[in-house]
Amino acid sequence: MSTQSDKRVLYSAALGQFVEWYDFVVYAYSATVIAKLFFPTTDPGTALLSAFAVYGVGFIMRPLGGFIFGSLGDRFGRRTVLAGIILGMGASTVLIGLLPTYAQIGIWAPVLLVILRLIQGLSAAGETIGSNSFVAEHAPPNRRGLHVAFTYAFANLPPVAAALLILLLTTLMGNEAYESCGWRIPFILGGPLALVGLYIRTKVDESPAFQKAQAANQISQSPIKDAIRDQRKQMAFSFALAAFSSLAFYTLSGYFVSYLTASVGMSRSDALTANSVAMVIAFLAMVTSGYLSDLVGRKPMLLIGLLFNACISIPAYMLAAQATLVSAILGQSLLAIGMGLFAGPLGAALLELFPTKTRFSASAISYNLAYTIFGGTAPFLGAWLVLKTGSLLAPAGYMAAVSVLVLLVTLALPETFKRSLLDSEHA
Repeated sequence: MSTQSDKRVLYSAALGQFVEWYDFVVYAYSATVIAKLFFPTTDPGTALLSAFAVYGVGFIMRPLGGFIFGSLGDRFGRRTVLAGIILGMGASTVLIGLLPTYAQIGIWAPVLLVILRLIQGLSAAGETIGSNSFVAEHAPPNRRGLHVAFTYAFANLPPVAAALLILLLTTLMGNEAYESCGWRIPFILGGPLALVGLYIRTKVDESPAFQKAQAANQISQSPIKDAIRDQRKQMAFSFALAAFSSLAFYTLSGYFVSYLTASVGMSRSDALTANSVAMVIAFLAMVTSGYLSDLVGRKPMLLIGLLFNACISIPAYMLAAQATLVSAILGQSLLAIGMGLFAGPLGAALLELFPTKTRFSASAISYNLAYTIFGGTAPFLGAWLVLKTGSLLAPAGYMAAVSVLVLLVTLALPETFKRSLLDSEHA
C-alpha cells in the first residue's frame, strides 16, 4: 500500500464486500429456522432440503447478473456499478426479514422468498469480480496479489459476524423466541449495513486502468461479444478455477453449520463457534497465500491449494463428524486452510487473464456460471448426499473429486503474475 489513496481504495472495497456478503450468507445460517417457517412438513430433512433449494435459487440469477453488471462495469466504470449492487442486496435482505411466514400467508410466503433470493443472487453476481477488479486496477503491480487477496478474504468474515450475531440472539432470547421472530433481526440489519457500504464506495476514485482505457477511447461498447469471441479459452480457465473456489467456500460458509447440527447432531452454539473459528483461519490463509503469489506466482499457489484439498477433504470430514467442539474446529480448519491457499491467488489470477476492456464482463460471466453450478448447489448436494447414502463422508468425496479435476485443468494455466493490467491487448 504505497499511498494513502491505495489504502482508502483497499479498505473501502474490503468493507463494501463485507457488507455485501453478510447480506448473502445470513440466509444460509438461518436455513433451519426458515425451513420450519416457510416449508412446513412432517419430515425435517425434506424441509431443510427445500430451504437449501431456495438458497440455490439465488444462484440462478448469477449468470444473468454477470452479463448485466459485467457489461455495465466495462462500459461505465467499476465504481458506479458497485454502488448499485450493494443497494440491491441491502433492499432484498431487509425485505426477507420482513416477510410473513407460511402460517400467515400460505404459499405466497415461499414464493416471495424465492423472488427476493433471485434479487439477492442478481446483486451478488457483480460483487466479487467488481471489487477485485477495482482493487487490482489500483494496486501496485508487485502487491496486486496481496491487495486483491485482502479484499477477497473479507468474504470469509461475514459468516463469522452472522454466526456470532445469531449465537448472541439465541443466547439472549432463547431458541423459541429466536425461531418465532428473532431470526428476522440479522436480515433487517442488512439495510443499515448496505447504506454504510454505499457511503464508503462513493469516497474513492474510478480505477486508473479504466480511466486510461477511457482516455484512449478503448472502451468496448459490446464487451460481452468481444469476450466470447476473443477470450473463450481464458473464460474456460476462469470457470474451472471458480468451480472449486465456489464449492469450497459455500460448503464451509453455507453448509457446514447445518451439517454439524442436522447430520452430526451437534448443538447450534458449538456448530456456529467452530465455523466462526474456521472462517477466520480461511481469512488469514487467503491473505498469506495472496502475498506469496506475488513472490512465486499465482499458479504454484493454486496447485498447492488444490493438492492440499484433495488430500484432506475426507480426513477433515472424519474429524468434524466426531461431534465435539474441538474436532469440529480441527476438521473445518483443515478445509479453511485448503480453501485459503487456493483462493488467495485466485482473485488476481482471474483478472490477469483478461484485458481492461472486457475484464469485468469475461470474469463475471465465467465466474458466476461456475458459482451457480458448484456454489449454489453445494449445501443442497451436501445434505442430499448424506440423506441418500447415509454416509457423513459423502460430501467429502465429492469435494476431493472436484479438486482433482480442477488441478488437472490448472496444470495448463498460464502464469500471469507479472502481467500489466494497463495493457489492453495482453490477453
